[in-house]
Amino acid sequence: MKDGTAKLIHCASKDDPYATVEVGNPNGREGPFSVTVRFVDEDGLYLPDATGEVSVPAKGEATVRVPVADSGRVDGIDHCEVDDWALVDE
Repeated sequence: MKDGTAKLIHCASKDDPYATVEVGNPNGREGPFSVTVRFVDEDGLYLPDATGEVSVPAKGEATVRVPVADSGRVDGIDHCEVDDWALVDE
């Protein structure tokens, strides 16, 4: 299977300590995909990365909510970064 696509929909915040990522599957069959979110604080420093996994239908899309790994620092998150691809998780 080919890797899928990933698009950040929502970054984590104090009120919702999860990043939401939309994952697209270009393949002709359902499959598991993983995405990694990088959380960046207001000083430009990276917090620990977090990974989420989701099963995506053939030629479809699904969303995954990825929790902040260091929940004690969620107040300081400035933005989130996600690669443009989701890795096949086989």
